[in-house]
Amino acid sequence: MRIIAGDRRGSKIAAPRGDTTRPTSDRVREAAFNLIGPVDDAAVLDLFAGSGAMGLEALSRGARRCVFVESDRAACRVIEDNLEKLRFTGALVLQKDAFQALREERGRTYDLVLVDPPYGSWPDFGPRLAEALPAVLAPDGMLVVETSSRVEPELPLELVTSRRYGSARITLFTR
Repeated sequence: MRIIAGDRRGSKIAAPRGDTTRPTSDRVREAAFNLIGPVDDAAVLDLFAGSGAMGLEALSRGARRCVFVESDRAACRVIEDNLEKLRFTGALVLQKDAFQALREERGRTYDLVLVDPPYGSWPDFGPRLAEALPAVLAPDGMLVVETSSRVEPELPLELVTSRRYGSARITLFTR
């Protein structure tokens, strides 16, 4: 995997071994950021971060800070190693459950929220995310949800677009 654009463009990034995480492919990341647009000086929250590829991409493209939330210890170590290798500052890696982190983040808002739960979990996670996500999204913020291409997520936010890329779907919401 590589960083697609920004000041770290072309840099290789590691992904956790095994099948517990599913890194967002370069093609899907590029398509997502083409839809998102500029992220200069953005505060980013990367939930279910996995490899951290989406948050790392945002930092490379000029985001001011990124909070990575991932429950898997090995994945958190990979994110921390990538941050160190790429010499990113303004990042925080939280090893905890995404819903716990969302409860703790109440009162803080983010310009860009990236959500990439395990593909089969949307039926269980969707309602809980619908309740929690609006509180952490800044007034002009954007929420990006990656799901299986068969799932069309619904949240109590304004739908911007939903596009399929192979087995993945990227859905953008705003307030």
